[in-house]
Amino acid sequence: MSEHTVQSPLPGVFYRSPSPGEPVFTDVGQEVTADQTIGLVEVMKQFAPVLAGADGTISAFLVEDSATVGPGDALASIDVA
Repeated sequence: MSEHTVQSPLPGVFYRSPSPGEPVFTDVGQEVTADQTIGLVEVMKQFAPVLAGADGTISAFLVEDSATVGPGDALASIDVA
């Protein structure tokens, strides 16, 4: 089994849910598809989806919800079958 690291597409704040109080897009242990949204990065009130980028199972989130991230920062790990 290999691992895929999901990286931030741009600088901003990483959110795991679509808005406060709503459920997270996905969680550790859940299966995802490459084109599935696993979070959002907000920059200047604009939200960019963060896609899984590979089919597999989320093994870890590498940053906390609402963390400030830079472009290319590792956000999550996916176990790829």
